[in-house]
Amino acid sequence: MTRILLIGQDGQVGQELLKTLAPLGDVIGVGRQQLDLAQPDQISQLLEAAQPQLIVNAAAYTAVDKAESEPELAHTVNGTAVKQMAETAQRLGRPLIHISTDYVFDGSKNTPYLETDATNPISVYGQSKLAGETAILQVRQQYPDFRYLILRTAWVYGALGKGNFVKTMLRLGAERQEVRVVADQVGTPTWAADIAKAITAFSPRLLDPALDLSGIYHFTNSGVTSWYDFALAIFEEAKSLGVSLQIQRVVPITTPEYPTPAQRPAYSVLANQKIQSVLQSPAPQWRQSLRQMLSELYLSN
Repeated sequence: MTRILLIGQDGQVGQELLKTLAPLGDVIGVGRQQLDLAQPDQISQLLEAAQPQLIVNAAAYTAVDKAESEPELAHTVNGTAVKQMAETAQRLGRPLIHISTDYVFDGSKNTPYLETDATNPISVYGQSKLAGETAILQVRQQYPDFRYLILRTAWVYGALGKGNFVKTMLRLGAERQEVRVVADQVGTPTWAADIAKAITAFSPRLLDPALDLSGIYHFTNSGVTSWYDFALAIFEEAKSLGVSLQIQRVVPITTPEYPTPAQRPAYSVLANQKIQSVLQSPAPQWRQSLRQMLSELYLSN
């Protein structure tokens, strides 16, 4: 039976991975209490003790704005810890799956970003995530038999885990008649459950010694929207499920009207063709996944 070590089991993607990875084997999930990535020296010891056949890292420092005032911590968790993971995984001869982000790009394109496009993060968070990617690629360069998957995704939300844009909008929509939402940032909302399914579908291919599909891949739901239109869709879908909301108006605003400590890419749509050619299945459309997530959130409670 395949032993899979899942780091970050308590996050919104981690909790979904606990469910989707289970049919593949014995999943050992660890959260921050068992492994604090702010203390990277713990990593080798944990990996050697667990002796997994596959390591999946769903943990990260994800507080985008807070990272601007905590750059050292963000870089430790998203960079140094990932370097330790990659080096230990290589030493054990085990593949590593690592989740990265659209924020490694600056958002200056107006067509979907390919895996081969130049990175240029404009926030501390994006820089720290790029440091993690770079560390994995350096291990691969040094040891060509090291197998890895870097999966970049974007605008992640889910029914599980802590707050996300969908949960924030639902809370505000229940309390207020009006919300103001940025309309000039474009991307693709992506359901954590779909990310978990994509990682799970990719895993056996990474474990197969006859294949070498290592590399950077993009995965998001399909389609494109703005945060403003995403908010409208959240309220429409929630109301269609009978959720009681106070919201009457969603007001579109520009990025300068909602200043944040961290800069965000104006355009961060990711091209999905590379992973689709491997998995042989298209990514679900973002609104379809939103509907499914809200059904789970409300109908399972």
